[in-house]
Amino acid sequence: MLERRANPIGRNATAGIPRITLGGLRIAVLDLEQTADFMIDVVFPRRQACRPLYLTSANGEVLSRCSTEPMTDQLFRTADLINADGQPLVAVSRLRSPLPLPERVATTDLFHIVARKAEAAGLTFYMFGADAAENAAAVANVRRMYPRLRIVGHSHGYLRGEALRAKVEEINELAPDYLWVALGVPYEQTFVSEFAPHLTKVGVIKTSGGLFNFLSGSRRRAPRWMQDVGLEWAWRIWLEPRRLFWRYLTTNPRALYLLLNDSRPNAERASRI
Repeated sequence: MLERRANPIGRNATAGIPRITLGGLRIAVLDLEQTADFMIDVVFPRRQACRPLYLTSANGEVLSRCSTEPMTDQLFRTADLINADGQPLVAVSRLRSPLPLPERVATTDLFHIVARKAEAAGLTFYMFGADAAENAAAVANVRRMYPRLRIVGHSHGYLRGEALRAKVEEINELAPDYLWVALGVPYEQTFVSEFAPHLTKVGVIKTSGGLFNFLSGSRRRAPRWMQDVGLEWAWRIWLEPRRLFWRYLTTNPRALYLLLNDSRPNAERASRI
């Protein structure tokens, strides 16, 4: 995909959204409701772009990886919109910018707001990612929560080669308004980079990280107070110490350094970036 600033379609679709630079990435200054409204407006009553818009999210781990992994950095910079899925980004923006982030836009929260709005508008979802059991459980729970939501298809994410290409063709023919891709960083961003040009009938692609684990009920979210003070990472370490302890030990200090040293205080309009 083209780098966003050289991509007129992405620039035009997001021209009215202010951004600030936090930890080296341009982050949208939007709250949950505004982000959901944007996602609805770009496809309803008609789609405003001739290709799928690519939305992703950044947290401390993402900032750290983008600073040390050039390919990951490039994958994020091709996004049409990056939301802040990390409370530390919100906190630093309030210290450094006259137009701070209004709140954290966690995909796990955003999904439900978009689902309610899509249900009312008759818009469609496709849910791609996680393993087969997790994917099926997530879809079943979403259908129970939103019985009028049109989920036109779903698939686990453990596909490769010809099977993956065939699945992409299938998704494109189903033409969902929203394709939720939950493969984890940077695999979901790599999926978008490789296959977005073949998903011309899709409205919006939203990368989703561990969203399906929460929708299925297999993973619990941190208590609200831990989310609000930016300690959700500690909750996750407590749940999965072997997998996550070293990751956060190495990424959190770097992310904090980047937030304090590579953040711009002034908001930028997308049309000027």
